[in-house]
This record gives sequence, C-alpha cells and structure tokens, in this order.
Amino acid sequence: MMLKPSIDTLLDKVPSKYSLVILEAKRAHELEAGAKATQEFSSVKSTLRALEEIEAGNVVIHPDPEAKRQAVRRRAEEERLRREEEERKIKAQIAKEKEEGEKI
Repeated sequence: MMLKPSIDTLLDKVPSKYSLVILEAKRAHELEAGAKATQEFSSVKSTLRALEEIEAGNVVIHPDPEAKRQAVRRRAEEERLRREEEERKIKAQIAKEKEEGEKI
C-alpha cells in the first residue's frame, strides 16, 4: 500500500519524523476544530488532509513557537474582552429600556 503523500516528500519539508508527527497532529486538530483549510483535499480524514497541507508547504513549523503561543493567548484575551464589553453593553441597554418602561 502506497501512502500519499509519501514520507520521503514530507521529510523534505520538516527536520525529523518526530517534528512531522507533531505538526501533523496539531494541524489535524485545528482542521477538526474548524480551522480554514489552505487548499482543496483529495483525502477525507483530517490527518491525511494535514499531511497534504504539509506536503504543499502551506503548513510549516513556526520558527518561534513561544511567540506563536503568546500571539494565540493575546488573541484569546482580546476575544474574551470583546465578548465581555458586548455583554456589558447589552446589559446596559436592557437596564435603560427597563428604566424607561417604569417611567411610563
């Protein structure tokens, strides 16, 4: 049975088999969580789709993983703050409408 993409092609893109497995697993999890795909796939499974993206060069190992982690944390914090602000505005609007309703 021939695997597509081949391990030799994939190892040209990453420094080791270990790195390949980690990159593939992380990308497969991202795809399953709803991340936008970088290309059209011939595979059905997310693990094989991740390998296709690695082979195409669309997914690579980040040169500074700690910076990537910090950026992800920062985006999550910004999203949390945005949701809290939106919720606060909605509560303020509800309180205002309730107050205006009591005046009538």
